Amino acid sequence: VQLQASGGGLVQVGGSLRLSCAASGRSFSTYGMGWFRQAPGKEREFVATISASGGITFYADSVKGRFTISRDNDKNTMSLEMNSLKPEDTAAYYCSARTNVFPSTSITYYTYWGQGTLVTVSS
Repeated sequence: VQLQASGGGLVQVGGSLRLSCAASGRSFSTYGMGWFRQAPGKEREFVATISASGGITFYADSVKGRFTISRDNDKNTMSLEMNSLKPEDTAAYYCSARTNVFPSTSITYYTYWGQGTLVTVSS
């Protein structure tokens, strides 16, 4: 499967952005999906994950209550709605897929990765 992330940009503190991830292939509805981010000089970290059906989601504590992950299996897309953005949310955001219906917070269990989309939160 190929993944294409989009929607990044420059936003002020407290603002909102919606990231999208478009997937190719017929098996999208069988993949657990996730968003990860990587800030300059730091390791890639977990942000949010969603099960294949969309019924189970998990979030990093740092984004809980501010970010919402969702998916549309009919359109082969996944989204990340980001609200109340903070400077520490600045990073390249990556969408990822795993060949398992369950979500996962571990980067190790993801097989497919999209290119990053850059989010910059300015103060």
